[in-house]
Amino acid sequence: MASDLLPPSEVGRLVSSLGDQATGTVRDSGARRARTLSGEGADVTANKIIKTDAEWRAQLTDFEFQVLREAGTESPWTGEHLDEKREGVFRCRACEAQLFASGTKFDSHCGWPSFYEAEAEAVIFIEDLTHGMVRTEVRCASCDSHLGHVFPDAPQTPTGDRFCINSVSLIFDEAGESA
Repeated sequence: MASDLLPPSEVGRLVSSLGDQATGTVRDSGARRARTLSGEGADVTANKIIKTDAEWRAQLTDFEFQVLREAGTESPWTGEHLDEKREGVFRCRACEAQLFASGTKFDSHCGWPSFYEAEAEAVIFIEDLTHGMVRTEVRCASCDSHLGHVFPDAPQTPTGDRFCINSVSLIFDEAGESA
């Protein structure tokens, strides 16, 4: 297996090369995060989008790069999609993959857009051990961009889950608009 320390851009490449055999923990030096790659989260398709950091930097703003590629976060209560109530879909800002339907969005009062369910096979879940906590990171299954985290603390929803997602990670397409 690869070295214990990988830049964030190489984690996606490693997972892609391992395919269904991806198990164990991969550590990346950029965000100092341990990622468990096993089970459903390790499923990688041939359509995986892989770009270098330079290619991502050319496509994204500095802040978008920090959040999507380096697992940063935006300040609570500041995101453009926090109060979005229109019907439509939320897509990954990096690759435009459809991630969440607007009907799964709810107001969790946490400061970030919240959803109770992602589109089928649209996201992967990775153990996140940063900040002295054990959390479940949510990443785009198509391009491995950081979206936010999911918590099992929303009993008011059909799934009991709260996907706490950075607005900067999302693009909103209103129903009836062309994608």
